[in-house]
Amino acid sequence: MKIRQHLSQVDLFKGLTVEQLEALARIVSDKKYKKGQLVFSEGDEGMGFYLVISGRVKIYKLSPEGKEQIMHIFGPGQPFAEVPVFEGSRYPANAEAMESCRLFFFPKKGFISLIQENPSLAMNMLASLSQRLKQFSNLIESLSLKEVPGRLASYLLYLSDKNGSIDEYKLDIAKSQLASLLGTIPETLSRIFSKMGSRELVEIDGPRITIIDREGLEDLAEGESKL
Repeated sequence: MKIRQHLSQVDLFKGLTVEQLEALARIVSDKKYKKGQLVFSEGDEGMGFYLVISGRVKIYKLSPEGKEQIMHIFGPGQPFAEVPVFEGSRYPANAEAMESCRLFFFPKKGFISLIQENPSLAMNMLASLSQRLKQFSNLIESLSLKEVPGRLASYLLYLSDKNGSIDEYKLDIAKSQLASLLGTIPETLSRIFSKMGSRELVEIDGPRITIIDREGLEDLAEGESKL
């Protein structure tokens, strides 16, 4: 598939004309990364932003002790690292390929020139950044105000909604990565999963999750009940 065809399927570029998409395609660098390969490191100069075409990328920070805290996980069709394009700043976190990835890179200078020519592109970008801010606010709220069982319950419900409100699905990341995303350690996460199973809130079979008691899981997520 041509670069322009990929771009036309991304929400960020919805409503752009064929000519505008062709102009975007001309500035794109098509990049591939292996699992575990760094896309950029915290503090690197923000030279542009990325769009995931295939695979997944995690954005994370490291504590002084070396503990990893995952901030975001991005999959196909999702842009990341947009803020440095507008701020002229450095990347505020690390980005690493969680699996083999294909990414489109948009250089800052070329993209800003296109925005100046196409205001509709700026509006799409603003909508994307607003959604990202909302997601980040929810993450901060979850990490600071909820206990770990509530965070896990919220995430399991989020995955259910993401997959069409189904009650049976597979975790989209490894449990060790999920622990990092929720601000805990794998051992604690395993204990919480076991307690959820014994309370018949969910059934866990490897990466497969089956929600048994949705109302009970919602109460746990809202802090109205405890394990």
